[in-house]
Amino acid sequence: MTDLLKTPVTVITGFLGSGKTTLIRHLMQNPQGKRLAVIVNEFGTMGVDGDILKGCADESCPAENILELSNGCICCTVADDFIPTLESLMALPQKPDHILIETSGLALPKPLLKAFDWPAIRSRITVDGVIALADAEAVAAGRFAPDVAAVDAQRAADDSLDHETPLSEVFEDQIACADVVLLTKADLAGPDGITAARAVIEAEAPRPLPILTVAEGVVDPRLILGLGAAAEDDLAARPSHHDGADDHEHEDFDTVVIDLPEITDPADLSDRIARLAAEQHILRVKGHVAVAGKPMRLLVQAVGARVRHQYDRPWGDQPRQSRLVVIAEHDHVDPAAIRAVLEAVPA
Repeated sequence: MTDLLKTPVTVITGFLGSGKTTLIRHLMQNPQGKRLAVIVNEFGTMGVDGDILKGCADESCPAENILELSNGCICCTVADDFIPTLESLMALPQKPDHILIETSGLALPKPLLKAFDWPAIRSRITVDGVIALADAEAVAAGRFAPDVAAVDAQRAADDSLDHETPLSEVFEDQIACADVVLLTKADLAGPDGITAARAVIEAEAPRPLPILTVAEGVVDPRLILGLGAAAEDDLAARPSHHDGADDHEHEDFDTVVIDLPEITDPADLSDRIARLAAEQHILRVKGHVAVAGKPMRLLVQAVGARVRHQYDRPWGDQPRQSRLVVIAEHDHVDPAAIRAVLEAVPA
């Protein structure tokens, strides 16, 4: 079977909160005449991004074509989850023309690419391209490391210390695997931030890469789909910090799921989440919250101290259940302290 007859897959990777779901929503709304399918990988047990995307389902990407993997990192659950999920999409009565995979922000893309060499799928699927999203403002500020100054000071004080922080390794592996890099939230970064972020990415990339600036996930699909990269055959050009390892672990990161009562003041909740970022090195918060007197769900998305919230859709017949997923580096997770800050939100 030739590559022309294989179903193309685009892997969308990127740091936490870089805008992967927003990009996929844009691609779903602009399918270029193709029937799409989406696989969403969440870090932790509660899916949020998949729920958002299912709310955008239409005839070009119906709800049954949007599948979630929430049992762990997609590259660590290949045999148990990933391969069967791909096979289920390929077995649909109307096979998708193109599959989009949204990885967890903590996933390393290279082990995932290796999975496409599995005999069960190699003859039927090819990796059309790897798209890495990088939050321009965060990259320019060096926030892919939890405390850049402290790390630099520690390295300078100890000549034997030659390892990098987990977040920087994740960021660098994602860039190294990419065919195209999208600098997202360009409107927040400003011209100087974009220039600084571009310089960081160019320094980390193992080869020249197209770097495009985007805002609100809007990019011409022709620039990132149909690349024909066959990335599964090009692994040597995509170096990783973890080359040679059989697998990788996510013990560097932990999630805490917080159930909240109904709230009255979204701004107060935002302030508390920002406080968590400052005091407890929280990387990411996302979920839905019930607000008193409001029939709509409040979607909460936070990256570090930057918190955004908006009403996304009515609760309808669903229970008005407020639940947030909090992601932090393992050494900084204090579930009791996190709950003390968030659960004290006034009802």
